[in-house]
Amino acid sequence: MFDVLSPAEIEVLKLSCKVASFCLIFSLIPAIIVGWILARKDFFGKSLFETLIFLPLVLPPVVPGFLLLQVFGNRGFLGKYLTEIGLDFAFNWKGAVLASAVMGFPLLVQSIRLAIELVDQKLEMAAKTLGASAFSTFMHVTLPLASSGILIGAILCFCRSLGEFGATITFVGNVEGETRTLPLAMYSLMQQPDMNHALQRLIMISLTVAFLALWFAQWFHRYQKKKQS
Repeated sequence: MFDVLSPAEIEVLKLSCKVASFCLIFSLIPAIIVGWILARKDFFGKSLFETLIFLPLVLPPVVPGFLLLQVFGNRGFLGKYLTEIGLDFAFNWKGAVLASAVMGFPLLVQSIRLAIELVDQKLEMAAKTLGASAFSTFMHVTLPLASSGILIGAILCFCRSLGEFGATITFVGNVEGETRTLPLAMYSLMQQPDMNHALQRLIMISLTVAFLALWFAQWFHRYQKKKQS
């Protein structure tokens, strides 16, 4: 496959995988914590908390992108201070990671939450009765039993990052070699004449990666159900 791609297309794929990987790495632990809180805790304002977590799923992607620009841009509320210490998000790949994380985080949290809700709390109570601490119970009982849901959520988050367009282009632009991920590259090719073949190659790669990832997630879910039955 890669022998028919141009160096620019290979660069786009590498950047997309880099952004999606860092998005998943930085989102996973916070998503597990938030998913556990939503699954196991009741508290005042929980509905508001849930709404804020899942709001990016129903907003036009341009809205989170614009808000990120206002907060983390070079002249943004926090961005102007972060820039002074060398942490610059605007118009670079780190900003693309942040935009992808904002859009993919709700999918990851929802999958983890549902997986933890399906874990039998009697098993957790039994572990605590035998002397395990709350943290030890979570690490050795809850987390392993919810692992399939966590993996599925991770795959969805990774794929969502690979396909992120609106928030990314609004926040960090379409800078070649820096923020031009796969969907932005396809958008750029659509604006150029006689680039149908290059566009079709990137579309096929996107379809292949998305199909294989979702197929594996569904297969692994069925495998885990059979294993537990």
